[in-house]
Amino acid sequence: MKLLFYYLVFPGFLFASVIGLLTVWLDRKVSARVQWRYGPPWYQGFADIGKLLYKEVIIPEEAFGSGFIAAPLFGLASVTLAITILCVSFFGISEGFIGDIIVVWYLFAIPAIALIYIGSTSGNPLSSVGVSREIKLLLSYDLPMVIVIVIMASKAGTFSIKGIMEWQMVNGSNISNWYGIIAFVVAIFCVQAKLGRVPFDLAEAETELGSGILLELSGGVLAAYELSKAMMLFGLPMFLIILFWGKGIVGGVLMYLLIIVLLVLIKNTNPRVRIDHAMRFFWGWMSGAAVLAAILAHLGA
Repeated sequence: MKLLFYYLVFPGFLFASVIGLLTVWLDRKVSARVQWRYGPPWYQGFADIGKLLYKEVIIPEEAFGSGFIAAPLFGLASVTLAITILCVSFFGISEGFIGDIIVVWYLFAIPAIALIYIGSTSGNPLSSVGVSREIKLLLSYDLPMVIVIVIMASKAGTFSIKGIMEWQMVNGSNISNWYGIIAFVVAIFCVQAKLGRVPFDLAEAETELGSGILLELSGGVLAAYELSKAMMLFGLPMFLIILFWGKGIVGGVLMYLLIIVLLVLIKNTNPRVRIDHAMRFFWGWMSGAAVLAAILAHLGA
């Protein structure tokens, strides 16, 4: 019963959903003010999810019906599990397990894989273009981010979330060193791409593909995807807080707000890039910066 409570209520599904949807509102509100608009009310995200749940789910003829519906639910369940693993360690509820930091990162990849499955079985040519872009983007940002995770785990001497946090409590936050600053910049761009936000919203690209990979999603299927994306907007910054800050709740909240501000600034100050440019950016500049951070970490800088 206790594990079920952690997963469904706090710090799992219910807690992450509320914080995630409020963060989506903050993102939309700030973006609106930047564009000289008023922006939505605080409850807009909750209303959007509720509206989608009441709408009909339209399944394309080419799609495998049960798989088309189940895929986003698997994505939502994986995000919930990833956030639960993160937060039980962050809030001191559990000790976690060895390797949980790697498990969490790849649990966050399942929503993208679910979306790739949905888009590839929809039979829509625009969705197929979005699928191709999503696969390439997934393979692009994964390399530099894994290097960053390995750097932080190597410094702490463990791939445990709890161990990484405890090491920083003794030795200082990773972001207070040059290797940590460089790795943090790399991680911010990787998270922006993982969330599918401008300038890396290539799979959706409303102006080019008319929502692309999301084109055939409707009703509860789209609601599950949007909710999992909102939860990731909470979970991925938490992931970065653990990697680079690792300290108490007050500092964690401030770090969370800093990360959200950076994500919003990147979104509102950059145009969408081409997929080949995105791949070159992550496999070239970001991977190179991650390797530089690894060298500096080895030298103790």
